[in-house]
Amino acid sequence: MAFKINAQYIGDDQVELEHCLSGSRLRTDLPPDNGGRGRTFSPTDLAAASVASCILSIMVKVAKHDGIDMAGASIEIEKHMTEAPRRIAALTGVVKLPAGLDAKQRAKLMACVKACPVSRSLHPDVRLELVEA
Repeated sequence: MAFKINAQYIGDDQVELEHCLSGSRLRTDLPPDNGGRGRTFSPTDLAAASVASCILSIMVKVAKHDGIDMAGASIEIEKHMTEAPRRIAALTGVVKLPAGLDAKQRAKLMACVKACPVSRSLHPDVRLELVEA
């Protein structure tokens, strides 16, 4: 299945993205460590955000199937960059699952870290380390 996103340079180091299906828009900016001002997400920030959003979305889908309430679940993700070549080296962070889950439920939900399409699309050199809080 193909999907379209339009990207347009709007000046002042910013790009506006349009989600063609919904018309939703967001902007990216160059990050301070690459000569920008960091006024909003950078493209590599969006990559990290995509991983976190994807994992949490897959967890919610699995949880719904199993009758688990995911209220309060969250992921805090941190992006680590390399300079030469400039790229994402690692995504690390913490997954907070709802209280009251047993070990089997927690393990099933944590397996979603490797199961989401965005995680599976990362280059093998990008280290992904998310631990449960």
